[in-house]
Amino acid sequence: MGDLAPVLDALATDDLFAMGAPELLERVRALVAARNRLDAELARTVRRAELAQAPEHDGMTTMPSWLRGHCRLSAAAAGRLVRNGRAAELLPAVAAAHADGSVTADQMALCAPAVTPERLALAADLGVDLGGVDAVFAEVAVAQPHDELAAAVRHYEQRLDEDGPEPDPTEGRTFTLARHPDGRVTGRFDLDPVGGEKVCAVIESTVQAGRSAGDDRTRSQQQGDALVQWADNTLAAGDLPLLRQVRPHVALKVDLASLVDPATGPGAATTGFGATLSAAHARWVACDADITRIVLGPEGQPLDVGRTQRLVTAGIRKAVEHRDGQCIFAGCSAPTCWCEVHHVLAWAFGGETSLDNSALLCERHHTQVHSGFRVERDVAGRWHTYRPDGSEILVLRLPGDDRLPRAG
Repeated sequence: MGDLAPVLDALATDDLFAMGAPELLERVRALVAARNRLDAELARTVRRAELAQAPEHDGMTTMPSWLRGHCRLSAAAAGRLVRNGRAAELLPAVAAAHADGSVTADQMALCAPAVTPERLALAADLGVDLGGVDAVFAEVAVAQPHDELAAAVRHYEQRLDEDGPEPDPTEGRTFTLARHPDGRVTGRFDLDPVGGEKVCAVIESTVQAGRSAGDDRTRSQQQGDALVQWADNTLAAGDLPLLRQVRPHVALKVDLASLVDPATGPGAATTGFGATLSAAHARWVACDADITRIVLGPEGQPLDVGRTQRLVTAGIRKAVEHRDGQCIFAGCSAPTCWCEVHHVLAWAFGGETSLDNSALLCERHHTQVHSGFRVERDVAGRWHTYRPDGSEILVLRLPGDDRLPRAG
């Protein structure tokens, strides 16, 4: 691994402006092949780490969660990497082509759904020669365009189950959300015909109820507004399951000065799931909201919450959420609604129920802390996480990032 950095450093010094078109294109080809080989080795290593349950060393349950928290991969990228590592074990010919640079990580990801446990079981029942399928996939991946491989995999999956799936709608339903740096949320869902019909009926009823003369919104804009209205109606009904003994709601954190100042104040407020809003947008939300006041002392510590009760009060929880923002276990970013308030020094050993003795931990990491891991807050207000052996868990520092400590 130590030999990679000097090679990359040397590549970075090449004068690309001095190269002609043929040299540039050949360089691109060589770099793609090298990246393919690195991606293959990364997937192989991730798979071995998964089998060894390596994430447990850092208090994580799965490789995707570790990759998100420690390597800053998106949920989609982490999941794909793990699936590629699993598929490589079952498709050795494709994996070999990936390892020699002929096949990309995207192509490996196309093949991965063909060797899920469900499809492997179907193939075994039909007596399918998986080695032959592997060889065909590898040949198409190396010699044909990307779309041809997608077609080959799709054809194989259709031949495995020509009668179609059993009518259990829940198995195929998926819904994914992605949050972008500016706070926008995009998503994708895949529903069975009946489930899709239900969603369409709700959206369409709201769209039709909101039609008026002069409405120049596009159809997609109308449906987007209808989806938000659906959420508004559901939250207002008040019959959703509780989140940590609190009704689900839109949580917004903003300082008093920004709330009362008429200026727009970009980046003045944050939501419970991490979006950043302008002061003007925060005031718009606050027009129809309950407001909780938290008084801050000279060092930014909330002062007017209870400190004497054994169980955490609503005031202390709000203060802890305000201070910590998310699960404070190293590498975890679980939002406040997933978290519990932990006594850093246990009540049984003399710990107070106070802000200073509280830490926000998701259920998984709250359990970990009660099973040998430890969290501490230093004098500067930074949280540190320690393994049962006393070593500290440090989040990976990527090249060029001097803000974070190196991995431990």
